[in-house]
Amino acid sequence: MLALGIPFVARAQHFPDELNFKLDWQVNAPVGYDYADKLSGWGMNFEVAYEVSERWSLGAFASIHTNHGYAGRETIQLSPTEALTTDQLHSAFQVPFGALASFDLAYTPHLRPYVAGKIGAMYEQNTTYLNTVGFYERPWGLYVSPEIGLNIYPQRYGRFGFHVAVYYSYATNDTRLLNYQEDGKNSVGFRLGICF
Repeated sequence: MLALGIPFVARAQHFPDELNFKLDWQVNAPVGYDYADKLSGWGMNFEVAYEVSERWSLGAFASIHTNHGYAGRETIQLSPTEALTTDQLHSAFQVPFGALASFDLAYTPHLRPYVAGKIGAMYEQNTTYLNTVGFYERPWGLYVSPEIGLNIYPQRYGRFGFHVAVYYSYATNDTRLLNYQEDGKNSVGFRLGICF
């Protein structure tokens, strides 16, 4: 992912100074439910923003993430006359995207702490894998996410730097798979990457 960003960094002088990009590795942990509930580093985030004033930026974002979980062998009652005994592997693939607004808390030569809010839509594919088959649902939902982060610039007022952030997200996606039910998706996580 970093190698893909190098051509953009090499041509950074061609971008307007007000246009900024972020490319991050993302770690995510679901909160409050037990479907695909394991901490996962299988994610990335991309943002583009335009500085509309000295401290405010508006832009767009897109990210992808996958969480997994394992449910041991159990008997699931499918109907009054049907039961299934199996173990399960759960996978939750998420693609949120939409608009963002960011406010810089300070503007120094090397550090730029900020708070941001994101709103948009989230596509999700939840899959339950059994021994030979898989069941899935693909719900859509509304996505909102507050974030606090820091841009670190090694060169004084340089364009290229490093980015770190922590965030909380909520999506309204609903899922019903076998004996699991998900009414909305809460997650916390952090991002580590580059900004330019």
